[in-house]
This record gives sequence, C-alpha cells and structure tokens, in this order.
Amino acid sequence: MLKERILDKSARIGVIGLGYVGLPLAVEKAKAGFKVIGFDIQESKVKMVNEGHNYIGDVVNADLEKIVSDGHLRATANFDELASCDVIAICVPTPLDVFKQPDLTYVINSTENVAKRLHKDMLVVLESTTYPGTTEDVMKPILEETGLVCGKDFYLAFSPERVDPGNLRYKTKNTPKVVGGVGPESTEIAKLLYESVLDAEVFVVSSPKEAEMTKILENTFRIVNIALINEMAVVADKMGINIWDVINAASTKPFGFMPFFPGPGVGGHCIPIDPFYLTYIARKYDYHTRLIELSGEINDSMPEYVVTRVMKALNERGKCLKGAKVVMLGIAYKEDIEDMRESPALKVLEHLEKSLAHVSVVDPYVSQFEWEGKSVKTVNLSEELIKESDAVIITTAHKKLINYQMIVKNAKYIFDAKNVLSKMGIDAENIEVL
Repeated sequence: MLKERILDKSARIGVIGLGYVGLPLAVEKAKAGFKVIGFDIQESKVKMVNEGHNYIGDVVNADLEKIVSDGHLRATANFDELASCDVIAICVPTPLDVFKQPDLTYVINSTENVAKRLHKDMLVVLESTTYPGTTEDVMKPILEETGLVCGKDFYLAFSPERVDPGNLRYKTKNTPKVVGGVGPESTEIAKLLYESVLDAEVFVVSSPKEAEMTKILENTFRIVNIALINEMAVVADKMGINIWDVINAASTKPFGFMPFFPGPGVGGHCIPIDPFYLTYIARKYDYHTRLIELSGEINDSMPEYVVTRVMKALNERGKCLKGAKVVMLGIAYKEDIEDMRESPALKVLEHLEKSLAHVSVVDPYVSQFEWEGKSVKTVNLSEELIKESDAVIITTAHKKLINYQMIVKNAKYIFDAKNVLSKMGIDAENIEVL
C-alpha cells in the first residue's frame, strides 16, 4: 500500500522539472529520507544535479552534495524511469502566451509522459500554478485514458508551490502547504506525503479547484495592491507628496492596513502571471475580471513611467535622453538574487533603448543575460562609470555588493525607483525617488 511506503520512506518519488520549484522540493524529499529521481529535459541541469552542483539560490550547496553522494537524489532525462516511481510531482513552467493566455504545454506533456508509465497505487501531484479546473479537466482525462481510474487505481492532487526566492525565513521546508485531491483518498495520501517531508502545516481543501484558486488568490491580492500603490505614487508625485512618507505613516496603523511599495513594475514568475490564469478561465463563465486586468495595465505602465520621469529630470538639467549615458543598477526582478523572470528592469531597458540612450547595466548577481536575441554582459561598478553617466537608475533593490555611498558621491543624477537610498539613511540633492 502506498500509505505504508510513504510512512516508512520506501516510496520512490519522481519530480518533473528541476527549476526554482522542483529542485528545492526534490532536495527536501530526499533529505526527509525518500529516494528521489529528478526529471528534466535540459541535460545541463541533469548533469549539474548528478555532479552535486547547485544552481538554485534557495538550495544549500552542502545539502545537495550530501543527498546526491549518499544516493538519495539523482537526475535523468529518461522519462521511462517514471515507471519506477510511486509518487510523481509535476513542477514545470506554466507561462502566458503573447495574448496573456495560459500555455499548458509543459503540464500536458508531463502528464502524457506520466500516463505512459502510470501504474496502480501511484500518486500524481501537480504543483505548477494554473487555472482552476486544470487538474480535473485536463490532467485526469489524460491519465484515465490508460484505463486506470482516479481514486480507485491511482491518486491525483493539486498542491500549489509557494516559493519566494531569496526569502531567508521561509523556504520549501517550513512554508505551510495547501492540498486538494480528486476525492478523499487522493487528498489523504497527498497530505500524508507532505507531512512526511515538511516542518509546516498541511492545510486540506475540498478539491483541486479550491487549491488551484488559493494560489491565484494569493498572487491576485498582491498584483492588485501593488497596482494601487503604483497609481498612488504617480498621483502623489503630481501633487508634490512623498509617497514613501505616506506609506510609513499609514503603516503605523495597527489594524486594517498592510504596506505595499511602488516600483518600476512587477517581476517574478508568479505575481505578473498567475492572476491572468483566472482572467482566462473567467471568460468561459461569461465574466470579465476587470480589476485584475486594470491592475495589470497599471503595473505594466510603470517601466515607461520611470523612463519618463528620468527624461523630464534630464531635460531640466539641459540634457536630452537621446544619447545620454545611463547606468541601470539591477536587472534581476528582486533584491540580492540572480532571478530575472519577468523582471520589470528589462522593460525599463527596452524603453531607454527606444529613446536612444546609451545604457550600461550593473548587477553583481547577473554576469550576462539574453536580450533582443543577443547575450548582453553586465558591467562592473566603478567611480569612472558613475562619473561619466548622465543618470543612474536604481531598478533593483540590491542591498549587498553595491557601494551606494560611492554612487551618490559621484553621480550627477540618481533616480531611485526602489527607495533603496532612503532606507539606508542616504540623502543628497542629486537623488530623486519614485
């Protein structure tokens, strides 16, 4: 019985997708005592895992080395090995297409790969963010084409990933988990699995749809509130009001308020993408999620707004943005990590280049990145670079590895889109804040 194999840690676990979600999950399951096989179509990731070389910031290098060397984790691109697994977690990308509609290609391909090797008493869990109904309406029919029946011959559940890259307090191990299975047996076994791995509460909902909607709600809450504060920042600037002082003042209220902060846009895989899964599926029910769509529009407008503010400031100094030397501090979407997924800094770069500015990108966490079909190398921060620049734009709130005192001392003009300098107690006449 699968329950007994989970309890005595003899169940073999497969994790499809060894990215920001899959690799930390595979590592925790291996550390809990399970034998884990990681599956990925990228041979480079497979090779690195098998050599014990880490490429995900939230994974401890020593942990990966140990579980690989003791045989609890290995990786492969051979999906035939799925047949040897008792439990399979699918942690693949779920991007949006150019029309902001869900692309489930990776989920469907992974499910089809599992279906070819599906056997009785197997548990399949989807962790990839998606719209409500995916697990039951997309995955379940594919798996049942084998003739095996969900809830009787195999088990199926959804448990949304909750990964916050760079978070020093909450990692995969100690973040509460939500689980919704197709039927009570699937829910019970999925709950048992995560309880055997995590040091956190496993919260059960009544079906995969509730679990899928939970993830959407979490990130819709954030995109809407970020849009609100971004709009407030634009209005406050027109009125000559310091929005950061306003946020700090409002944060003194001990109830009914939670601070969100403006910036050059919204980045990361989740916040700018997940809410539009709900927008997509809501149309099938003849409902338009106007607040979500408007929030997306506001956040998407912020990179251009940042560049417009810089253009205005340069004009006031008798300098045109066309031909100006601009230094961008940060290309990652979040402070002190290398993750560039959906980074709004890329959109800022796009608008600067459209304005024919000469842009140098500084990011101590990113040595190079793909941009407009070519590989772009970031540059080293130096006094000479800052002195020669007409403007410095802080697009990522990196707190480490950047000498802000030197930048403020040598820059002609700084636009701080993340309010980094004020938080560090740095104030000067050449600083303008979003």
